[in-house]
Amino acid sequence: MIATDKDGFLLHLADWSPEVASELAAGEQIILSDAHWEVLYALRDFYAEFDLSPAMRPLTRYLKDKLGADKSTSIYLMTLFPGSPAKLAAKIAGLPRPENCL
Repeated sequence: MIATDKDGFLLHLADWSPEVASELAAGEQIILSDAHWEVLYALRDFYAEFDLSPAMRPLTRYLKDKLGADKSTSIYLMTLFPGSPAKLAAKIAGLPRPENCL
């Protein structure tokens, strides 16, 4: 059992692993594909570089540089992480909730 807050975000970043990510995703009815993993690892790289979880706009800018324009649009991210992509992807990536996400 991994410790999470009331919204399902990990309490301890060090608890994250691909297996934990798969469990968190399953709790959101998401089966992780290669496209999901690409975004999740890029998001973890962003966190390692800037020490924060990005809101949607910084996330899309970062993904454009790392993955290309076709994989950085909000529509693309919504297909992978429905609802609030920045928030949901951060949760599955084991990162804190982005500050600007409700």
